[in-house]
Amino acid sequence: MELDNIEKLMEKYFEATTTVAEERTLREYFAQDSVAPHLEQYRPMFNYFSSAKEERYTKQVPLKPRVNYYKWLSVAAAVVLTFGLYFGKQYQDRKQQELEQAEYAYQETKKAFELLAENFGRGTEKVAYLKEFEEAKQKIYNNN
Repeated sequence: MELDNIEKLMEKYFEATTTVAEERTLREYFAQDSVAPHLEQYRPMFNYFSSAKEERYTKQVPLKPRVNYYKWLSVAAAVVLTFGLYFGKQYQDRKQQELEQAEYAYQETKKAFELLAENFGRGTEKVAYLKEFEEAKQKIYNNN
């Protein structure tokens, strides 16, 4: 083969524009004993490609049967939905009871504060009498 032709094919090969026939020509060239010294570095690469092409995987690949998970997924979804409805209803009832208890506690506290305010109002009336008494006492003691 012509060396110039091989060099052009090498350029095309590294640019990824060679055809299958041109690659076969390159493999045949590098498989022979006499290769140009400046192309000797590419010889192991093409020899490897030739030998790798002959390799075959001979062991049997174990295939597992595909399990249909959709049926189990639908069963699980139904179970989750049932639990959600059951416990959701209990949760809602408990929250309603807590809300009623809080409302009752609020009303009772409001009554207690109203009673306290009423008694506090009576107490301030008595304090007004004490203030007048204190003023009269001060007048008496100041005149003496």
